[in-house]
Amino acid sequence: MRTALTELVGVRYPIVQTGMGWVSGPRLVTATARAGALGILASATMTPDQLRCAVREVRSRTDAPFGVNLRADAGDARERVRIVVEEGVRVASFALAPSKELIAELKDAGVVVVPSVGARRHAEKVAAWGADAVIVQGGEGGGHTGDVATTVLLPQVVDAVDIPVIAAGGFHDGRGLVAALAYGAAGVAMGTRFLLTSDSTVPDAVKARYLAAGVRDITLTRAVDGLPHRMLRTEMVAELEGAGRVRSLYRALRRASGFRRISGLSWPGMVRDGLALRHGKELTWSQVLLAANTPMLLKAAMVDGRTDVGIMASGQVTALIEDLPSVGALVARIMAEAERTLAALGTESSPSGALEEGPDASARPALEDNPRPGPSGLCPGPRSSSAGRLDVVPVLKRRRTAGCAPDSLKCR
Repeated sequence: MRTALTELVGVRYPIVQTGMGWVSGPRLVTATARAGALGILASATMTPDQLRCAVREVRSRTDAPFGVNLRADAGDARERVRIVVEEGVRVASFALAPSKELIAELKDAGVVVVPSVGARRHAEKVAAWGADAVIVQGGEGGGHTGDVATTVLLPQVVDAVDIPVIAAGGFHDGRGLVAALAYGAAGVAMGTRFLLTSDSTVPDAVKARYLAAGVRDITLTRAVDGLPHRMLRTEMVAELEGAGRVRSLYRALRRASGFRRISGLSWPGMVRDGLALRHGKELTWSQVLLAANTPMLLKAAMVDGRTDVGIMASGQVTALIEDLPSVGALVARIMAEAERTLAALGTESSPSGALEEGPDASARPALEDNPRPGPSGLCPGPRSSSAGRLDVVPVLKRRRTAGCAPDSLKCR
């Protein structure tokens, strides 16, 4: 499927596996890259040396493009950026907006910069600073998230910026991919769906807990680090929500000490990261200290398999997931369902994989006479395509722009 995202990063399919701490390691990223999607390594829970090793491990297993997720506010962010550049990583994604200078440094080195945002104004800011694309996560997403639904936030951002927009929060299948394209996105990003695959290193007992969860078993809480955090409702979450301030701070300090040993950070380095976390947010120092809970509580579940003492970040879409396919099977299934869904909406897939107009095409205005941009600014291009590729019919997106040059992929 050819969209602005696939053209930008060089993958076959407009699907992104997000960088989840303790989850998105070399095995999962390699499987994603081999399947034709964009896999993202999570670097926040790695030391710089571990990050370089992980990048090289993925590179040794596949020639396909992949990315690294970075914390722009980390004290060693520059060192990690240098690793990404030196190792020739194709994409750098960010959980928080990187600075204009950091974006420029990466772009000068040929790295595609893709920040994640949860508000239109943030998307406008990073686009103005030169970001190549943006991931927009609605409130349905797992982990730290906002309170605006994807169906509201996504079209806001698509209409506000001129760079490819990747939709996140609530996606797990081909129907969701088609829906995102219809809103004007260039693809979808998924975390929980990739966590629940056979290629994920998350312990089987933890995966079973996810698969058993219903809609009401997923909650949004501030008890972990003072910020809205979507996760499975567990005994540990209930305990954190009911704990007093002194007890919570004591536990936070203990876990901060544990994370310091694992990450290799010094206490001054952790203080700097805390200051960066507090900057621009209405967080008390107590909440900053509580933020130390997150890495260790996530590790307890995602690495050690301790669902009784760990937390499990989760999108609401968990309630719809019932199986643990391989990443290759998952991506193939999503794309096949996307084709079927598009066909049901009035398009047909030719043997070469290019989408053509269905039998009722005569009832619609001719695209050549009334050109409209396709997903993320794509315009009607040549009807032919390479084998195995699938060109998205631009009628999926109805934006208030026009003026596409003949056989052009972009709008003027």
